[in-house]
Amino acid sequence: MSLILYRNGSVYSAADPLATAMLVDGDTVAWVGGEHAAASLADARMRVVDLEGALITPGFVDSHVHLTESGVALESIDLSEVRSARELLTRLSSAPQSAGVLLGFGWDETRWTESRLPTAAELDSATEGREVYLARVDVHSALVSSKLAHRLGLAALDGWSADGFVVRAAHIAAREAARTLTPERRRHFQQLALDAAARAGYVALAEMAIPGGEALQDLAQLMKLSEEGAGPQILPYWAQLISSAEQGREVLDELAALGIQPLGLAGDLNIDGSIGSRTALLRDDYSDLPGQRGSQYLTAEQIAAHLAACTEVGVQGGFHVIGDAGMDLAVAGLRIAAEKVGAAALRSAQHRLEHVEMADSAAIATLAEYSVTASMQPSFDAFWGGSASLYEQRLGGRAAGMNQLAAMFAAGVPVALGSDSPVTPMNPWAGVKACLEHHQPAQRVSARAAFIGHSRAGWRAARESNPMMGQLAPGAPASYAVWEVDELMVQVSDDRVQSWSTDPRSRTPLLPALDTENSPRCLGTVHRGRALYWDQRFAN
Repeated sequence: MSLILYRNGSVYSAADPLATAMLVDGDTVAWVGGEHAAASLADARMRVVDLEGALITPGFVDSHVHLTESGVALESIDLSEVRSARELLTRLSSAPQSAGVLLGFGWDETRWTESRLPTAAELDSATEGREVYLARVDVHSALVSSKLAHRLGLAALDGWSADGFVVRAAHIAAREAARTLTPERRRHFQQLALDAAARAGYVALAEMAIPGGEALQDLAQLMKLSEEGAGPQILPYWAQLISSAEQGREVLDELAALGIQPLGLAGDLNIDGSIGSRTALLRDDYSDLPGQRGSQYLTAEQIAAHLAACTEVGVQGGFHVIGDAGMDLAVAGLRIAAEKVGAAALRSAQHRLEHVEMADSAAIATLAEYSVTASMQPSFDAFWGGSASLYEQRLGGRAAGMNQLAAMFAAGVPVALGSDSPVTPMNPWAGVKACLEHHQPAQRVSARAAFIGHSRAGWRAARESNPMMGQLAPGAPASYAVWEVDELMVQVSDDRVQSWSTDPRSRTPLLPALDTENSPRCLGTVHRGRALYWDQRFAN
């Protein structure tokens, strides 16, 4: 049946904040309202679904993912819970024998009882001489075995160290070799990631494809899966640097020939690296490594030329930027680009920056001035903020200025939120909770603002043409998720006022309480009327 009436639950809708029912007609929301009206609407044409108290919300959008890598990580050795080099080596020694490179993901030495990394020789011993690639949690560095390093000639590349820890060019070479896949295996890993995203309530994912290795095959196959309806909609970005509009058109034509129409030449086009791997570009030395200020991959002139060219071509441009000195380069590039193409044209292009972890007030003002979207990951603060955390270890007192979420919102910067999976899990409610519980109280934002940042703002960041996308109201696309929740409430981020309310007179749509025993559990995900996932409870 094309008509589905959901009843006896709660619907997150600004059109009717007290709605308990929703009527879907094919791929469109036809109506939202209360139980009395729902009883009048129900007839034999409809499939009636009793929500049994469940909540319906707009589906989530993850504004920054790497799907093939996420799928590979799901079937690799999970190193996120190891707490020492010894424990890591023990995990490796018990890994089953298999062909190809032994893969592990997620280690973070800043959480270990001792920060010493295992050496290549120790990896060799633990795995009986196998090729090994173990990605750090930020995927900007890795540990590799001697055998893999020798085969790839890593010792001759920038970023190699004799103990098997690799960054920059040496890491890129190791990473690409570690994920050389057959088309069948690539499809398998991508489908794993898409299925996981659908089970988490996502209807769309911004894929940040990075040129090199098999990246073109990756993205082409991922777009084919998206077109086949194999999971959430893919919002594709291609991180290729250009210096002129002519070059940009050539790149877009080449991609179109492969069935790829990127929303932008943006994403992980790196200005710098990451805090964890000490490759984010800083104004001052890392607190735990004097003399080291990170890595610079682009100049302000290159950034400006790229943004100006993307503006002329009519696609989004954008970069990965984390450190404060990296942000200085991004700001300088924006200002030079504005001189080239005009501030109004630059604003209308809706360019974007990824991560933006160290942005001061001047940088934030510049992003607002040029309507540049900050695509941020609130779970970074949950993972690495607070006392004795990674941020504090690497940055000392500068850790207090990380991930300025509330400042971005207050300044009028467009903010879209995501996970950077596989760096942090595709778990949207964890992201909302991280916004509410930011380690710096001044940077906390309300659950409603965080929810919009994880949903409607993701569509706007991708320049979605339908202004109703990401909402549940008559005429909106039927893109939603169904949740089993412990309790619903209004949650705000200001400790000076009551932090939550269940009073219906607030006329504010309710969201799940995120401080209860159970996290919201996804029961179903639907995009444009097409089911991506249903729990057994609603499967029939």
